[in-house]
Amino acid sequence: MSPLIIGLLIAITTVVVLASGIPVAFGLVAVALGFLAIFDGIESLTITGELFFSGLADFTLVSIPMFIAMGAAVAASPAGGDLYGALDRWLHRVPGGLAISNIGACAIFAALSGSSPATCAAIGKMGIPEMRKRGYPAALATGSIAAGGTLGILIPPSVTMIVYGISTGTSIGRLFVAGILPGIMLTALFSAWSIFYAWKDGFQAGQEHQELNLRQKLEQAARVLPFLLIVAGILFVLYGGVATPSEAAGVGAMLCVFMVAVIYRMWSPHKLWRILSSSTRESVMIMMIIGAAALFSYMLSYLFVTQSIALSIAALEINRWLLLAMINLFLLVAGFFLPPVAVILMAAPILMPIVLQAGFDPYWFAVVLTINMEIGLITPPVGLNLYVIDGIAPDVGLPQILRGALPYVLLMVLGIVLLCFFPQIATWLPDLFFG
Repeated sequence: MSPLIIGLLIAITTVVVLASGIPVAFGLVAVALGFLAIFDGIESLTITGELFFSGLADFTLVSIPMFIAMGAAVAASPAGGDLYGALDRWLHRVPGGLAISNIGACAIFAALSGSSPATCAAIGKMGIPEMRKRGYPAALATGSIAAGGTLGILIPPSVTMIVYGISTGTSIGRLFVAGILPGIMLTALFSAWSIFYAWKDGFQAGQEHQELNLRQKLEQAARVLPFLLIVAGILFVLYGGVATPSEAAGVGAMLCVFMVAVIYRMWSPHKLWRILSSSTRESVMIMMIIGAAALFSYMLSYLFVTQSIALSIAALEINRWLLLAMINLFLLVAGFFLPPVAVILMAAPILMPIVLQAGFDPYWFAVVLTINMEIGLITPPVGLNLYVIDGIAPDVGLPQILRGALPYVLLMVLGIVLLCFFPQIATWLPDLFFG
């Protein structure tokens, strides 16, 4: 049987297994072990434990639970509400200022937490009721925060970018820098559409005006500022080569837990335990997927599937932009069904040689891939952010939330198109910092 036929069987089997609802890590391990046993015999399974462990033996992986702990500490505190309130107080005179406050709060909180669902939950609990109380359309109130939450996997520090860096051997610091301008670009596009949507629906933003003095404006911002300084410090030491990602993440996590305890008086062991236990659960889940993906990648490579796909695509000699369109379509569909970490770990070993051979920058491609994963977070059937928002505003209904989020999906597609025409959006800052 040819490697391409085996690859097709693996793809179909993987889709069926994961569609059954089995956890991603266990599904990948089951498929990998099954195909190794069928095509290479039971004896080949004797090294699977070593392969699984080797997937977790990279020291850079230490940064993942540290960044997750950092995000969990911020997400467990009232920092999201303070951030949202601070932006609202400064932008209350701007037309559609509350919509901009929501998107801006999502973007900044995404940088603090690195988690899309946490961003949706933290900002949505404050922002959605407030927007609806002031007359904003329900679809806009829910859709804008569902989309704004997706920025958590693009704006640094991003766990998704760390996983991409480890699986492709690219610089994590450079990846973080590459996500800054595209993240700002998407934030601006989301804000512009939110204002236009509110205006088109007949909502007059002038009704929002309120009188606030300087002390009231600075009150909430002062509590959030230390967390923003921690993120800025992490990015600075990474860009400057002062510390490795693991070292920066460890210090950042410690400082965030300390700041949460000091600023919001979360000293009780119960609250601290909740932060540590939630971050541990998420970290173990991601680590299990990474180990399973290492075994899955070995199986693809051992059966010569990865090499055959790369050679077949290279032999097509098609226009590189058509090739990129095909890759984007594949990533888009994969993101509909799988979490971003799983897609990156499964697809990166296959796609990276093809992307490099086509002459694309790997850091630019990381941004394009991440935006595709963002789209998957607000589209069915998985659409994790949609279900988080539905839990916050159950009276709005999932169909209306989806209708509100779809325009932001189109804006993300527009963002990918802009990156294709102007790759410097993703590459200029990394080139400036790293040469």
